[in-house]
Amino acid sequence: MSFKWPNKDKDETLDYSVDWSRYVGTATIASVTWYVDNADGVKTTIASGAVVNGIQNISQTVSGKVTTINLGLGTNNVEYKFYCSITDNAGRTAERVIRLRIKEQ
Repeated sequence: MSFKWPNKDKDETLDYSVDWSRYVGTATIASVTWYVDNADGVKTTIASGAVVNGIQNISQTVSGKVTTINLGLGTNNVEYKFYCSITDNAGRTAERVIRLRIKEQ
């Protein structure tokens, strides 16, 4: 199953978040890695400042049980597939898939 974020204009710089509170319970998020499919559809790490397939990870944060990625750029009419992968302090791992469409406003 994948989730869907609201559309983004290619000229906007916006935050998108995943709330992990139901998954981690009383644990804390120890690490997060963001991925996006590249132009060939291959899952690729998108570190802070990196541009993959025309979309940019401006920055990323963890605040409590919420992971956030700040995104810029993007190609109009392209639907990006993001992956948010976490490890909690108990060593459990999980990943969520989220889709984001770039739509000029």
